[in-house]
Amino acid sequence: MLMYKRVGITVKSGLDYKNEAVTKVIEILKSLGTEILVDASRVDESGTEYPSYLSEDDIDLLVVIGGDGTILRAIRDLKTFTTPILSVNRGTVGFLAETELDEAKEILPILLSEEGVLETRSILDVKAMRGTEVIYSGYALNEAVVAQGTIARLVDLKTEVNGEDLTTFHADGLIIATPTGSTAYSLAAGGPIVHPAQLATILTPINPHSFSQKPIVLPSSDEIKVTVLTKENKFKDAEVILTLDGQVYVPLKNGDVIHASGCKTTVQFLRRKQDTFFGTLRTKLKWGERLEN
Repeated sequence: MLMYKRVGITVKSGLDYKNEAVTKVIEILKSLGTEILVDASRVDESGTEYPSYLSEDDIDLLVVIGGDGTILRAIRDLKTFTTPILSVNRGTVGFLAETELDEAKEILPILLSEEGVLETRSILDVKAMRGTEVIYSGYALNEAVVAQGTIARLVDLKTEVNGEDLTTFHADGLIIATPTGSTAYSLAAGGPIVHPAQLATILTPINPHSFSQKPIVLPSSDEIKVTVLTKENKFKDAEVILTLDGQVYVPLKNGDVIHASGCKTTVQFLRRKQDTFFGTLRTKLKWGERLEN
């Protein structure tokens, strides 16, 4: 039985052989009897004969063709997070992807039938304030990063949790990550791997000046407040940047405040089975493998 009848398609704008990839996915979906709608701003001549979707209400499922970056962009474009996402990987690692393009013909019919299951992932609700002015408000699936935006120079980031002082990180920056983001930048900076089913937020300092300032895992419901404390110097390089999922950049000034917490809604991914996380660790990150001599 077909569970998703109206399927939207979006794709990485600069994808190599984009039209061929989109055409292949469209042919598979047509054979299943789905109604196809496209992201008109990104799907070129391969999808011009199909109507475009204007909002999540128009589709039952969103197929994302590309890599993890395309998924992050697609999620940022969503408004209510009620539409499940199915990723067809045409990127590199594809940590969030469920299927590769060359296996899509076999896997898509399975996923769109009753054999597909939904996996939920938590996201961060992030707001940057300058006094009483909101200078940015949005969401992140992986992480929000507060860090120096110029030459290497430590920055002080006063961090509070639920109104209580945690510490002032004297570091290159601070990563506020979701469990999904625990295997991205946070992991590279020394943070822990956290199973995506956990409702948690990970704080990972980037190259902290103190050995005592280690990563910490908090409940996702905790309200995190980070105040930027910079000092003027002769090099005039005290610029600090808020980055969301490596794609959104917000310049910050001394005294700016970032508020972050787990969002009350979650993003849904269509998967083959309930838990593929450990398999993904082994295949994508080669986690636990012994090094060859």
